[in-house]
Amino acid sequence: MITTILFDLDGTLIDTNELIIKSYLHTLEKYYPGKYKREDVLPFMGPTLTEVFGKMDPDQVEEMILEYRRFNLANHDLLVKEFIGVAETVDTLKKKGYKMGIVTTKRHDTVLKGLRLMKLDPYFNVIIAIDHVKKEKPDPEPVLKALEQLGSKPDESIMIGDNFHDILAGKNAGTKTAGVAWSLKGRDYLAQFEPDYIFENMADLLTILGEGAE
Repeated sequence: MITTILFDLDGTLIDTNELIIKSYLHTLEKYYPGKYKREDVLPFMGPTLTEVFGKMDPDQVEEMILEYRRFNLANHDLLVKEFIGVAETVDTLKKKGYKMGIVTTKRHDTVLKGLRLMKLDPYFNVIIAIDHVKKEKPDPEPVLKALEQLGSKPDESIMIGDNFHDILAGKNAGTKTAGVAWSLKGRDYLAQFEPDYIFENMADLLTILGEGAE
C-alpha cells in the first residue's frame, strides 16, 4: 500500500517549462550568439545546470550558471504557471493523510519561491533539493533521503516526475514510479523508461491510490 508520494517539481507540480527554456536561451545567446534555438534546449530539461553547461565549456560553467539564475529569478513569477489538477489533487492527498515530499535538482530557495507562488508550500513535509545531496537524480540518494526524513519505506512509496532522472531515481531507490504525460518531452519519451504508471492528469494519482476527490 502506498503511503508516501514524492514529486519532482519543475514540469511535474508546477509549469516552469517556459521559464527554463527562456533562461537557457537567454544564457546561451550571450555565450553562443545565434547558435541555439528553442528546440535545441529541450534536451536540457531535467539534467542539472552544471551537467548541461559543463558539456559546453567546463571553464565557464559557474559564470553561465550565474547568468542563467539571474534571468531565471528575475522572470520567475512572470513565467511560472500552474498545471491543471495539481492543487486539487495535492489538497485531497493531504486531507487523506498521505505523506508528501519533493525531490528536485533545483536549489532549495528557488523551490520555495515556486511553491509559494503556486500556494503549494503548506502541503509538503520534506523538500530534498540539489544543495542537500552529494549525488543528484538518477542516483537514489535524494529519494532515499526524502523517505528517511518522512519515516517511509521505498516499497510503500511512489516517485513521480516528468523526466527519466525521476523514474530511474525511483527505480534505483526501490519505489514505485510514475511519469506525467504533460512532460514537455511527451508520453512516448517517458514510456521507454518503463515507469509503473503514466498519468494524463495529476488526478490519475487518486485513481491508482484508490482514492476519490472529496
